[in-house]
Amino acid sequence: MYQHILIPTDGSAPARKAAVHGLSLAKVVGARTTVLTVEPSLISGQIAEYEMRWSMEAVLALKGIADEANAAGMPCDTMRITHNNPHEAILAVATDKGCDIIVIAPRGQGGIVSMILGSVSAKVAAQATVPVLVYH
Repeated sequence: MYQHILIPTDGSAPARKAAVHGLSLAKVVGARTTVLTVEPSLISGQIAEYEMRWSMEAVLALKGIADEANAAGMPCDTMRITHNNPHEAILAVATDKGCDIIVIAPRGQGGIVSMILGSVSAKVAAQATVPVLVYH
């Protein structure tokens, strides 16, 4: 079935729920996982402050998810990258790492980032060449 699951996270509650589901799926099918956080490159006063807070939340989430996978004895890689288009980065990592499914939340932080970037999960689902599980 699935051998390598990509789990993008931004540290939000919906992303956390999707990650838990992705790890459960990985355990059931014996897949390895890659947990990814993509930090958008934004600049300007309040946005920069928001980005810094978002970045810390995402990094903590990344570590927490990886710790859970490792505690359960599941192989798990982590990646943290910065990209102007998070959906493009997610798709590139899925291809580069040979992932055969992406487990993603339908929305993350929202707010101004969502207004500027649009729905990352919708773009991933529309453009992916592998199955995308959007966990609600």
